Order: sequence, then C-alpha cells, then structure tokens
Amino acid sequence: MDTRKIILSVIGVLLIVAAVFGAKAIIDSNVKEVPPVSKVVKNVFVDTVQNTTVPIVLPANGNVTALRKLELFSEVQGIFQSSSKDFRPGQRYSRGQVLININSQEYSASVQSAKSDLYNKITSIMPDLRLDFPDAFPKWETYLNNFDINKTVPPLPEASSDKEKYFITGRGIISAYYNIKNLEERLGKFLIVAPFDGILTEALVTRGTLIRQGQKLGEFIDPSVYELEVSVARKFSDMLKTGEKVELSNLDETETYTGTVSRVNARIDQESQTIQVFIRVEGENIREGMFLQARLAAKAEENAIEIPRELLINRSEVFVVRDSVLKLVKVDPVYFGKNDVVIKGLEDGEQILSANVPGAYSGMLVNIQKEEGTTKNVNP
Repeated sequence: MDTRKIILSVIGVLLIVAAVFGAKAIIDSNVKEVPPVSKVVKNVFVDTVQNTTVPIVLPANGNVTALRKLELFSEVQGIFQSSSKDFRPGQRYSRGQVLININSQEYSASVQSAKSDLYNKITSIMPDLRLDFPDAFPKWETYLNNFDINKTVPPLPEASSDKEKYFITGRGIISAYYNIKNLEERLGKFLIVAPFDGILTEALVTRGTLIRQGQKLGEFIDPSVYELEVSVARKFSDMLKTGEKVELSNLDETETYTGTVSRVNARIDQESQTIQVFIRVEGENIREGMFLQARLAAKAEENAIEIPRELLINRSEVFVVRDSVLKLVKVDPVYFGKNDVVIKGLEDGEQILSANVPGAYSGMLVNIQKEEGTTKNVNP
C-alpha cells in the first residue's frame, strides 16, 4: 500500500477520535446539576364528620293571592247610580254594604206590572172558587188580603185536590207566579253588595257610567287570609302533607311569616314535572301580588351531613385527610340545595376539607392548620 495513503488514513482516524472526545467534553461541560425537589406541604382547614339526621328543606317561591277574591261582573244593564262608599281602589267595605247600585226604575216598573197582573188573575177566579171549591176559597181570600205589590210575592197556596190544581193552572196563575219570581230574581242583580269584609283592589267604573251586561266592574278581596302557590319537584310529592307548617319570607328576608300547607294538587305538570302546593298565610303586612319565598320541610335524611356544594368533586366525591394526605372518597349525594348538598357515606370522625384547596389532588401532602369543629347542618 502506498505510504502516503496509510498516513492520511491514520490522520483521518485520529481526527475523528479527537472530534468525538471533544464533542463529549463540550456536552459534559453544559450539563447542569438538578437541585433536589422540595415537597410543598399546603395548609388546609378541616371539619370532623359527625353524621346526624338532616332535614330536607325545599326552597320555593311564588306570588301571594287572596284566598277569597270576588271579580265583580254585571248581569244587567243600567246606569251606575250609587255606592255605600266611594267606589275606588283601596276602599274598604263591610259585609252587607252596597258596592254598586245600578238604576233599576224601569225594570222595577215591569216587575210591579207583572205583580198587578197576577193579583188581577187571582181576583177574577174568586167567584168560581166560592161556588166550585168552597173549601179552598178561604185560603185564597187570605192570600189576596196579604198580597202587597211593593213586597216580594209570597208562595201560592197549595192545592187541596187535583181538580183545584187543574183549575188554578188553567187560569194561568201558576205560570204568572213563576214569571214574577224570575223577574224578582233578576231585579236583585241591580244591587251588588259585599259578601264579606274586604277591600276593593280594582275599580273599572265610576258613578254615572253606563254599565252593560257582562261588563267587568272591579275586584273585591278579603285582606285577612292569603294563599301562596308554589311548584315542587315530583319526587317530593309523597312527602308533603296538608297541615304542615312552612317558613315564609320576603325577598330581602327582612320579614318572616308562618304558613300552613292547605292543599297539594294530585296532578303533576307534564312539562315541568312539578306539583302545585298551596300555602295559607295570614299577616298584616302581606299584600295581594306580593312575592314570597317558602321553605318546605319534605323529609329527614338519617346518617348524613350537609356541606357546601363547592366541596363536592365530580358530583359524587369529596376530599378527606388521612395521615396528612388528601384522598378522594366516593359519597352518595341525596339532595342538592341552592348552596349546599346533603351527602351520605362518610364515617364519623373522618376529616373532610372545610374549604377548597387550589390544585388539590389525591395523594397531596397537607398540614391541618386548625380544626374548626364538626360539620354543621345548615338549611339550604
């Protein structure tokens, strides 16, 4: 082999070996030592689990309506003539006072005419009664003597026999009598009186107004007793009972009232799958249309605790502390409230987080800062 080629080959090999060692030296010189990882131990607050009987309280709300409400409509036509008081919203009326008096002079005259016609018909049959029905004559004579055209027509004397009944009917006396009773009944509709002590909440007519048949005149309510209608989830329908006490409050929770479940609807709303619950409530400060919040006691859950909803992970897990380590534990949530949740499945004495820990994970080392006591069952 040529000496020159041998020398060049050796030099090339030496250069390659030198490059490899040089590169390794450069790499080794750039490697930095990784400092040992220091484990961060977070401080946490815990509560000690103490299972008790937790009452399930259902929040609901709705508008108050008067239990006794009367919408005033006219069944006759005429001029609004008078009222016991000024017919305006907010006016109070006592039972029996006149709410609306519609002018009935024209109609009253027709009633008087019908009464006079009946009187004349009875008078015309008296001679025949004396001859054909002498036993019936005295009672019909007494009826005529007591007949007052300005008073309600009294009931007709009862027939003593079928012949007498046929005779009276054939003369048109019975039909005339019932025609008058019908007119008298309608005449009473010109006067609308208060059926109970109450207050006028709506007035749609004033004195002098021409009132037409079927026209709405106003609204009259009893302000002493009200009813609150709320909707409750179907699954609690079997737990609500009539007569149970209910806590009520206004939106600002500055005023509280005590109501009673008066009725529970047997039908479930198909769209919302809820049932109607009616709560009877009384109070001086309650007004028609007022918005109230109700707290219905549905049932009591045994061996359970109530915690804030924010502590529930994945809707079925909570963090507990065991040997200074966080651990996710499965629980059974039985009721979700607005801000709290009732859960079961934890043993008494378990230490559960009382506040969220940012970045918490199962296996995380923690230090219990301060034990704040046992879990408290607070209504949602």
